[in-house]
Amino acid sequence: MSSRERILGRVRRALADVTPDERPYEEAVPREYLREHGDRTAGQTVELLAENLADYRAIVHRCTAEEVPDLVMRLLARRGSQEVLVPPGLPPQWLAAADPVRIHDRAAHTAARLDRVDSVVTGCAVAIAETGTIVLDGSPEQGRRRISLIPDHHICVVRVPDQVVSSVPQALERLDPARPSTWISGPSATSDIELDRVEGVHGPRTLEVILLG
Repeated sequence: MSSRERILGRVRRALADVTPDERPYEEAVPREYLREHGDRTAGQTVELLAENLADYRAIVHRCTAEEVPDLVMRLLARRGSQEVLVPPGLPPQWLAAADPVRIHDRAAHTAARLDRVDSVVTGCAVAIAETGTIVLDGSPEQGRRRISLIPDHHICVVRVPDQVVSSVPQALERLDPARPSTWISGPSATSDIELDRVEGVHGPRTLEVILLG
């Protein structure tokens, strides 16, 4: 018996007492959970997002569209970034005032090459207020998944309130399930058995989120 057959056999035994239901999956599985917790205005939802992002140790900035170029320039300069990774569809005006060398993502770039890049600037697909999470789906403004995971410094621009939702169910409704998604709640971090927090383990050590609106 193969490993596949053993696993499927365990699944069949586990489902043996489940009442058959011929309805489509989306009808057969009840979804009676709350779609969001509390009744908030758009402004209150954005405030909750900012609060939870900060709670996850992301650095939150707010600005208007006209202020984005100068803000990005200051963030990169403060970081001392010499190279910045740029997704193919990133609005060019966001980096119009920045000095670092722009590195455009290429399939030929190795992980080692991307690791030498100081910063990456991306947009996002959606941001979730209740969990302080930003979601990237590989769209041109965000680039491939690896460019947001390898550089040590990630600047993510979120358009508010248009890209902000209250809850995970609302976020899932906006996402294309056929696209790869990366869910980011603060900078990459882990804790050992002593609860000593270590950042930058499997992603950026520093996450800066610009709330653009």
